[in-house]
Amino acid sequence: MKREPVRASTWAVLAGLAVLVVASFWSLNLQWSAFLGVDALASMGRFGMSFFPPQLAPAFLAKTGWALLETLAMSALGTALAVVGGLLLALPASGQGLGRATARMLLNLLRSVPELVWATQLLIVAGLGPLPGTLALALHTSGVLGRLFAESFENAPAAGALALRQRGLREGRVWLFATLPQTLPQLVSYTLYRWENNIRAASVMGVVGAGGLGQMLSYHLGLFQMAETCTVLAGMIALVGLVDALSWIARRSLTR
Repeated sequence: MKREPVRASTWAVLAGLAVLVVASFWSLNLQWSAFLGVDALASMGRFGMSFFPPQLAPAFLAKTGWALLETLAMSALGTALAVVGGLLLALPASGQGLGRATARMLLNLLRSVPELVWATQLLIVAGLGPLPGTLALALHTSGVLGRLFAESFENAPAAGALALRQRGLREGRVWLFATLPQTLPQLVSYTLYRWENNIRAASVMGVVGAGGLGQMLSYHLGLFQMAETCTVLAGMIALVGLVDALSWIARRSLTR
């Protein structure tokens, strides 16, 4: 079987990426000798060992477990709201005309602002607690999912939608019965992946007082209580692993 020649545009993109990587190494002051020095590695080792053994007192484990559930709830609710917002914006963003430009501009705005900045702004209105963190996740993730959903709708095979249009169905029903079924597994995959990301984002947003494991992490790490910090980190790792396993099971069931 004869291979197709690589297009000149592909070589141009690869060359541009190579130039960018070389320029990055040249422009950044990366002190590899200091980072990989014996003293630096020894200091890192001592700091890492200071986290052990973790704090396993029943009262602290119960507190960490409650914060874990709070982080899970924040990420799940924020992702669910983002799915709704992303779909509402993806539909016009995958269309034509002024609606497409307006929706894509709004999607760019939502995902360009980090979750931490959204949370800081919402803290002024909603105060401390999980509400501003949940809304911050929803706003940022709506921008991300809306862009991914719109790309999925645009790249969906057009044959089924065309056949329904020829039968006189309106665009809404064409999308519901042709475009959505073809793209649904991809939409679910994107949603689950962003849910995994939102677990970590929810943990980080606790630094600004948005509740959950992140707030505990900020508090105990700020006081250099390393045993407690280790337990909180273990909770984060367990939570991410749980969501990753659930995502894998869901994706596998959709592809059968």
